Amino acid sequence: MTPIPGMDWTVARVVAHMSECLLWYSTDLVVGDRELSTMEMRVRPESEQADLVATLTSFAALLARVVDGAPPQARGWHPYGRADASGFAAMACDEMLVHMADVGHGLSRSFVPSEALSGATLRRLFPWAPTDTDPWLTLLWANGRVDLPGHERQVGWRWHCAPLAEWDGVNPSTVSD
Repeated sequence: MTPIPGMDWTVARVVAHMSECLLWYSTDLVVGDRELSTMEMRVRPESEQADLVATLTSFAALLARVVDGAPPQARGWHPYGRADASGFAAMACDEMLVHMADVGHGLSRSFVPSEALSGATLRRLFPWAPTDTDPWLTLLWANGRVDLPGHERQVGWRWHCAPLAEWDGVNPSTVSD
């Protein structure tokens, strides 16, 4: 089990977590407006590496099919709001991009996704984020992972996963619950 510097998780645990998120998002979008907590789901990080990769790939394909098949008005429960299909797709991208950087760090390899994918994910989930900075660095900043020069560090960050038309112009990370 390869540890990730600065985290309590191993590379395998992060890959298992990404897989779990993709399955949760698929289920949440299909179930609709209410939280359905009848299932205890856990991907075993002690599984073979190839099996963890196959699980991640399978759950990504499942979510893509659920998102593609969702009617335009479909909404699903998430702790940060009633997400639409694009919100669930963006949350999955965010999980996979940010956590693949964690995996890369654990494996002493650099992971830098495309500017287009980083930017699209950033704009969908963090509409308050600066637009005049590198999209990948800004996505990491929005997730509380790195400092962004000239901007306050994000602590207690939150996504805006409901449709962008419903965004009230406020960074939810700055609002007290």
